[in-house]
Amino acid sequence: MPTLDRHDAVFVLDLGDNENRFHPDWMASVNALLDEVEKGDPGALVTTASGKIWSNGLDLEWLGENPEQFTAYTSQVHLLFARVLSLPMITVAALQGHTFAAGAMLSLCHDFRVMRADRGFWCLPEADINIPFSVGMGALIQSRLTPQTAHEAMVGARRFGGTEAYERQIVDAAVPEELVRERAIELASAQVGKAGPTLRTIKTRMYASVLAALTSEGEKAPDAGLFRR
Repeated sequence: MPTLDRHDAVFVLDLGDNENRFHPDWMASVNALLDEVEKGDPGALVTTASGKIWSNGLDLEWLGENPEQFTAYTSQVHLLFARVLSLPMITVAALQGHTFAAGAMLSLCHDFRVMRADRGFWCLPEADINIPFSVGMGALIQSRLTPQTAHEAMVGARRFGGTEAYERQIVDAAVPEELVRERAIELASAQVGKAGPTLRTIKTRMYASVLAALTSEGEKAPDAGLFRR
């Protein structure tokens, strides 16, 4: 399960050491730790993980077993995206491993991304697994990527390694594995002074249409039948 540590003024949220899929309990734990971050002294946030995977996204097995909770589940995912996107501090995703699907979307909710250069992929595989993006998810992706990269990622389900992800502006740095967390903390530490309500206002105005799509009660999500076994 996720854990929270601190490196001076930088909070370090570790998503876990497995696939870090968006199980309801996992999301509840992440939100509880974000509560601690927001209640603490102003700082910055680095989100990382332990193991070969940063996050593999939605818990499709759980969804298949609980199709009646589909609407509530997708709403919970959207609200987590919206929360991270609008946090009143600089946020950095330290991508030490594979970052797929909703996990890749969560990484885009951060202000900056540092990725391992030599191994691991950043990928939106929805076209290959026949799960359409919700309106809010599409808005998020297209707000953070260039049009051509968003098209290749969403329509082509292309896998980007760290170096190419940097070249395509998906991530802000591609470094050796042992430097991922260190570089992310350095980047966050340099911008601790920006934390506060002004930064939240800037983010909420900058991404107003994305946040509206993610939090709207009428937000169109994929058909729940796609997740039934």
